[in-house]
Amino acid sequence: MTEHLTTAYWCVLVAALLPMVCAYLAKSGGMGRKPEQGGFDNHDPRAWLQRQTGFQARANAAQANSFEALPFFIGAVVIAHQLHAPQHWVDLLAVVFVLLRGLYIALYVADKPTARSLVWALGMLANVAIFFSVYR
Repeated sequence: MTEHLTTAYWCVLVAALLPMVCAYLAKSGGMGRKPEQGGFDNHDPRAWLQRQTGFQARANAAQANSFEALPFFIGAVVIAHQLHAPQHWVDLLAVVFVLLRGLYIALYVADKPTARSLVWALGMLANVAIFFSVYR
């Protein structure tokens, strides 16, 4: 049997990289300026991020939430694979989850809390569906 990375596994990689996108967004307003001028301070990045407001603060919060969402997603995908869930469903639901997480980040940064919460809930449902996709 030849082992290969499924679409769902590729989605795990993408989901793991999404927090880095958020980190870039959070730090982007401070890039190119010296810390003395309010620019990003790589000597104390967490304290600098704590002082940010607006989209940068929201991007930092989206980063934290993206890290929080990862363990359940990774676990659901791995469990579904181990229990031989229908691959097409696992792949489809994983793609849906990643797309919803991308939309979630965009809505968080854009300060759209109601839509963001709805998209978060849909992402959670997609995750639960991956977990239970083993039941055919």
